[in-house]
Amino acid sequence: MSTTTYAPDLTSGSAPTSMRPALAGLNHMISAGHYLATQAGMDILQAGGNAVDAGVAAGIALGVVQSDIVNFGGVAPILVYQAQTGKVWSISGLGYWPRATRLETFLEKHGGTIPAGVLRTVIPAAPDAWITALERFGTMSFGEVAAGAIQLARDGFVMYPLMAEVLADNAKNYARWASNAAIYLPGGKPPAAGSLFRQTDLAASIQYMADEERTCQGDGRLAGLAAARRAFYEGDIAAAIVNYHKQEGGLITHEDLRDFSVEVDPALVTDFRGTQVHSCGFWCQGPSLLQMLNILEPRDLRALGHNSAAYVHLLTEAIKLAFADREVHYADPRHTQIPQGDLLSKEYARQRLAMIAADRAGPDMPPAGSLPYRRDIDLRPTGPDDTARTDPRLDTSYVAVVDKDGNAFSATPSDGSYNIPVIPGTGICASGRGSQSWAEAGHPCRVGPGRRPRLTPNPSMAIRPGEYVMPFGTPGGDVQCQAMLQTFLNIEVFGMDVQQAIEAPRFATFSFPSSFEPHNAMPGRLMIEDLVARGVGDELAAMGHAVHWWKDRSWRAGALCAVRHELQSGIRWGGADPRRPAYAAGW
Repeated sequence: MSTTTYAPDLTSGSAPTSMRPALAGLNHMISAGHYLATQAGMDILQAGGNAVDAGVAAGIALGVVQSDIVNFGGVAPILVYQAQTGKVWSISGLGYWPRATRLETFLEKHGGTIPAGVLRTVIPAAPDAWITALERFGTMSFGEVAAGAIQLARDGFVMYPLMAEVLADNAKNYARWASNAAIYLPGGKPPAAGSLFRQTDLAASIQYMADEERTCQGDGRLAGLAAARRAFYEGDIAAAIVNYHKQEGGLITHEDLRDFSVEVDPALVTDFRGTQVHSCGFWCQGPSLLQMLNILEPRDLRALGHNSAAYVHLLTEAIKLAFADREVHYADPRHTQIPQGDLLSKEYARQRLAMIAADRAGPDMPPAGSLPYRRDIDLRPTGPDDTARTDPRLDTSYVAVVDKDGNAFSATPSDGSYNIPVIPGTGICASGRGSQSWAEAGHPCRVGPGRRPRLTPNPSMAIRPGEYVMPFGTPGGDVQCQAMLQTFLNIEVFGMDVQQAIEAPRFATFSFPSSFEPHNAMPGRLMIEDLVARGVGDELAAMGHAVHWWKDRSWRAGALCAVRHELQSGIRWGGADPRRPAYAAGW
């Protein structure tokens, strides 16, 4: 459902009340995974910056105030919508394995696993992604947009309960490396909620990039941004990364860092009943959201009833089918042939839809489509009591922005600090995203020089021409596309406003190989927030789903943020998920 006035349909009783109101602004709106990052972006908007300037400011700030789950030296896939041209661009924001990487190392010395530590390091991509976004689409300098993050790292912020919980739960992991323990276990223990938390080395590293930029700004904004990039990829930060890797048996070299750059490409897109939904490329899981929408498009979803057993069943089966294709066909397009046209075609989606039975769960891991380069799926079940699989790693955040001119920004920065060492003296972790590759010969996402892991973070952008533009996304690992699907349908089909759609109860299947090492699965497992009626769960169990329950609104079900710009009224609506410390702000 889509209307130009954007009023939620309350007549059917399908739209729930919400804990927070949908926020409205006439000039600009931002929503991010932490309220201080939202404020950092809001400061840039109020100072005259555009959506990209503000989004980069918030994204860098997320790497400070959520440095347990977002790292300045991590990943940052981005989508940018240019209102003037109507185009949506993807910035890859994902590093690749160093030149010295050999699959045989992981097969012979590590038993086909990718161990925690320096060996899972891929080239840090987030700094280049932020700077590339500013070069191509922004108006401000790196120093201007990074000022808020620098202050938050240098002066500190108040530790909040969720981060305190993550640090406490991972205290043993942080203790593995002295450089991590010095920051995240001050005085030998994790900081308590309510305490002041500083990251002075991180502040100095970002400030160094800003200082290097300032020395070249007389030659223009672009020259300054290039200097900030060199500071990270060729200067003192690069030297610290390379020296540490030499000492600890890592693989990163000066040449790896110097020669790295992210890619800027047109975003992928599908049409869902007149609304264009965009994602990044097949190097991430983003296209699976497009496949899910294609599969579901012919069905009368509203007639099934929101979160009814029939509705949850249909979406779950569509998700399983899309993730079967993700497992077999998705990989780095620079190294793997991908049947992209087939995977995103409506005809192929109808074939997949025909595989779904209305009254029973399909195979725990359905086969991927009979497309070129098909292979069998190796399902490695985990134990029935293993909660690590259904408690997705608290890893990743998100930011959405729309500015006064209608430009939109959508980014999903990530990389935690508890499974890879902090580079001493920098406050930065060099991206550990190698955990989303496979140490398996023949796998399309196998470890190898220059190959990118298959990334879970995936920002999205929905555009209904003449009506609205909506950047949206979430953290949550393999739950991301599932939560994004449900939130989008809550708005598009059931007429909820952005906040109602975000807060509505969610569910997630885990009946497929995890994107994270060791890539295990929980066949048939379907997690449902217990705000959904128990009778619905009973019906789903009778269909063959292995139903388990999350308590209340769980952070494990994602943390959606969205901004919706109504093109006719000019109103920008913002929503943020109370499942985590996400907040929206507008003016």
